[in-house]
Amino acid sequence: MSYIISCCTTTDMHKEHYEAFNEKYIGFHYMVDGKSYTDDMGETMSMQEFYHHIRNGAETATSQVSLGEYIDYFRRLLSTGQDVLHVTLSSGISNTYNSACSAAEIIAAEFPDRRLFIVDSLCASSGSGMFVDLLAQKRDAGEPIEEVYQWALDHRREVMHWFCSTDLTYYIKGGRVSKVGGVIGGAFRICPLLNVNPEGKLVPISKVRTKKKVLTALVDKMEEHAQGGLDYDGPCYISNSDCLEDAESVRAQVLARFKNVREVSIFDIGTTIGCHTGVGTVALFFLGDKREDA
Repeated sequence: MSYIISCCTTTDMHKEHYEAFNEKYIGFHYMVDGKSYTDDMGETMSMQEFYHHIRNGAETATSQVSLGEYIDYFRRLLSTGQDVLHVTLSSGISNTYNSACSAAEIIAAEFPDRRLFIVDSLCASSGSGMFVDLLAQKRDAGEPIEEVYQWALDHRREVMHWFCSTDLTYYIKGGRVSKVGGVIGGAFRICPLLNVNPEGKLVPISKVRTKKKVLTALVDKMEEHAQGGLDYDGPCYISNSDCLEDAESVRAQVLARFKNVREVSIFDIGTTIGCHTGVGTVALFFLGDKREDA
């Protein structure tokens, strides 16, 4: 590799996927019923076990990568003699971008001949994973790190994020859905449709009645916003929180509607993001012409 592409485990990819794309990563932290873990993509606690705890009402919390952890991590990467481009979880969701920037400033004096670029992805979950993959592909095509860094800043808002949830428990806990709204939503089988806005914040857009309709609404949004509309032929990723059947339903609809899309990759929503979504969330990611609030 001419330089290192790096990210956080909040990109919600499998370990084998990071290895295939030659991407380095550092883990966030999460707590389940008071016990602390590092987000290591299911190695310490399997995704099946994690979501079993979630389904049984576990109390969860998360913490970002600390300044000291970033300093140690960047030191290890730069010690290889390579430059580094590190991509963080959206600043609209976490403060980790600021921590990474502070660490980069501190470590710079130790490596005056090396370059360390920090990119605020304005993305989340496998949307940021898809974004990092695009950067890795550009690196492997021989594009210089400065050009890839600038491309990242110019195109990060083209990664579309559309989410839906059929279980509002953790959205209520996190304050994204009111308790009253959650009760009413459950009674009438109403599922929120959400997206990530231009500032990288997760926002509710509309309420759709029944799971079947909201899953189709995700694909409708892809038709509306994808580059080229129904002629879209770019990458398409889906992540899900312990609702694989729903994710596969969305994949089947995408492949049926977008004839030029040859593959739709499905990933688990990892432990860090999963602490906030709970079960029942499906997210669809693709490249669009712009990112809007609706």
